Amino acid sequence: MNTTLSWIKAYVPDLDCTAKEYANAMTMSGTKVETYTEYDRDLDRIVVGQIMSIEPHPDADHLVICQVDIGTETIQIVTGAPNVAVGQKVPVVLDGGKVAGNHDGKMTQGGIPIKAGKLRGVESNGMMCSIEELGSSREFYPEAPEYGIYVFDNDVPAGADAVHELGLDDTNVEYEITNNRVDCYSVIGIAREAAATFHKEFHKPEVPKTGNEEDVNDYVKVRVEDPDLCPRYTARVVKNIHIAPSPKWMQRRLAANGIRPINNLVDITNYVMEEYGQPMHAYDYDKIAGHEIIVKRAQDGEVYTTLDGQERHLDKDVLMINDAEGPVGIAGIMGGENSMITDDVKTMLFEAACFNGTNIRLSAKRIGLQTDASRKFDKGLDPNLAAEAINRACALVEEMGAGEVVGGMIDIYPVKREESRVAFEPDKINQLLGTDIPAEQMLKYFAKIELRYDKDTNEIAAPTFRQDIHRTCDLAEEVARFYGYDRIPTTLPKGEATQGGKPEELMVQEMCSTAARYCGFSEAFCYSFESPKVYDKLRIPEGDPIRNAITISNPLGEDFSIMRTIPLNGMLTSLAFNQNHRNKNVRLYEFGKIYLPKALPLTELPDERQQLTLGAYGDYDFFQMKGTVEVLLDALHIKEKPVYDPAEKKPFLHTGRQADIFIGKTKIGYLGELHPLVLQNYGMTERTYVAVLDMPSVCRFADFDRKFEGIARFPAVERDLSMVVPKHISNGQIEAMLEQRGGKILENVELFDLYEGIQVKPGFKSMAYRLTFRAKDRTLQDADIDAAMKKVLNGLKSMEIELRS
Repeated sequence: MNTTLSWIKAYVPDLDCTAKEYANAMTMSGTKVETYTEYDRDLDRIVVGQIMSIEPHPDADHLVICQVDIGTETIQIVTGAPNVAVGQKVPVVLDGGKVAGNHDGKMTQGGIPIKAGKLRGVESNGMMCSIEELGSSREFYPEAPEYGIYVFDNDVPAGADAVHELGLDDTNVEYEITNNRVDCYSVIGIAREAAATFHKEFHKPEVPKTGNEEDVNDYVKVRVEDPDLCPRYTARVVKNIHIAPSPKWMQRRLAANGIRPINNLVDITNYVMEEYGQPMHAYDYDKIAGHEIIVKRAQDGEVYTTLDGQERHLDKDVLMINDAEGPVGIAGIMGGENSMITDDVKTMLFEAACFNGTNIRLSAKRIGLQTDASRKFDKGLDPNLAAEAINRACALVEEMGAGEVVGGMIDIYPVKREESRVAFEPDKINQLLGTDIPAEQMLKYFAKIELRYDKDTNEIAAPTFRQDIHRTCDLAEEVARFYGYDRIPTTLPKGEATQGGKPEELMVQEMCSTAARYCGFSEAFCYSFESPKVYDKLRIPEGDPIRNAITISNPLGEDFSIMRTIPLNGMLTSLAFNQNHRNKNVRLYEFGKIYLPKALPLTELPDERQQLTLGAYGDYDFFQMKGTVEVLLDALHIKEKPVYDPAEKKPFLHTGRQADIFIGKTKIGYLGELHPLVLQNYGMTERTYVAVLDMPSVCRFADFDRKFEGIARFPAVERDLSMVVPKHISNGQIEAMLEQRGGKILENVELFDLYEGIQVKPGFKSMAYRLTFRAKDRTLQDADIDAAMKKVLNGLKSMEIELRS
């Protein structure tokens, strides 16, 4: 929401503060100021000058010499402006002054200083300015020429402050308004807050009674068929329309708020929308078939062309404004091409209504059209505002001579909204705030913002525009912001002690994150919405269950049209981005969910499974990824060692360089090197390794019961085994056998040598292990070691493994 200080001061005339003071005070009272722009910050010594004479420059065809009356004296200015003429009144920056320097849409910080000097040998004591050099544009000053200097009306006196005459001695303030304060999406709402903040009187615009002796009901009939979507509809008629430019004061206020002035009728509707926060719409009365307005839902599949010339596809949940023959506008969003106001309009129908905010928001999203009006409606407007706004618009019509207002107003308002009431409990308010504010002081705060105290019922009555006042805590908020948050003392919280804790799933996630960072990985965040093309990039075959993805009903686009069923795409996209930007040795991990539907189309919520995805390239290999997985599992104190099964062939992983990860008989994930074709699909060139752990499966084995064990008191005994092993037997199988046969005294098994070559017979490999034995309660004897080694050797023999001599 934006307002200008001058517009605020129109309703708070005693407001006297700088822009900085205003911004600080408003922020502290709850109306947060995001930023403010002083239009005249870079403008200095700019006055209105009248051109008295023009002579050609003796040494330049494109320059002329002007004698300019600046009120106190006549100065000479050399200019190349193509539109100068004798008698014109123009903005003149004097010697030592500054202009904004808005060139090609770029502002020069601090302004451009102007000095007296010579132009092609002729003295020039200033400069005449275009509207761009004053920091604005023709968008907001349409009367300004496209090329050349700005020209004032003749009634502006020479010597006057040009910046003031243009309305540029003002400040535009941008606010961050929360959605519960709908009343502050208007100049009047902000002015009411400013008056309360600075302890000044608030003066609401005086709206005189308007209308001739005729009756509007003789001109038009209105019927609302869906009052749940349109709780109030008001309409008035204006005849004998006279379209002309709106007065300068209105143009200046609209321009300062970022709205381009167009003509008196359009400007009035925009002005009232900014002033009251109530959108309005004007229809050409002669284009309304049957002179009848019907407010009802659209039909499924209906197509309608809006004012912007675009066809909109509607459904039964979109509310339409219709005449006797069909739609003339989409309620609360945009009017139709078939009823638009043109320059030859004779009679106009003014509409000010209140529409269901939720319906407007959803309708605007479905038809793909958001407007200033829909953004205001979707926050939920006060129905009582409609009549005030339409009467204000008609008063401006009469004031500006834009037409003749027909007497009366059509008002369809079946259920009137009444003020809300909250019990006044000052002790409870003080308890909530930790303060000791007297009740009388609280009532003064309430009175400033038009919250009325009812002595008979001991209640605070909130006007309907304050839709955020419903209970005591809301009143406490009003007290706090005007008492001053900075004045509220620091107090300890009161209440019963509670015992908190983290869920087991979160504890597992935090432990895995810590372990991943220990291994050099950085956390990544990827989208849960993906493109169906992902499955082709990952070489997932047709018919694979992974392709059964949930489709988004209203996607941002095809690239975000399904919910992911496999977590790799986001990780690979991030790794590819890093490779393409020449980042070396990248390691990333992500905690994210996949969404597995139980049936398609959906009949119940999908299975949301959290996955831990690891990805790395650079100075990294398959075994390092395997080691990282084991570090993660070890951090969770999982007692069983993981087993790796290379049997399954995943199409996105390299054949022979992948494995499923099991704990016991439960599959908890997989790891491997990315397939070369998948690398190519993602535009990567370096070998890339990934691992995916299914966290619900991992959590089943996590053990948080940790017990302290002291340093071993007795010595260890080591035995080395060098053997010739058939190639089809994996290291995991051998380690499992060694641990099972070694018994309780076997402390550690380490593979320290692996060799395949000409010195080993075909179909076999050479492997060497170091076995460490230790007892916790005694020193081991040779008999203990020999017994364990005998069992180990029998196990090796049963696996057809030979010892090397």
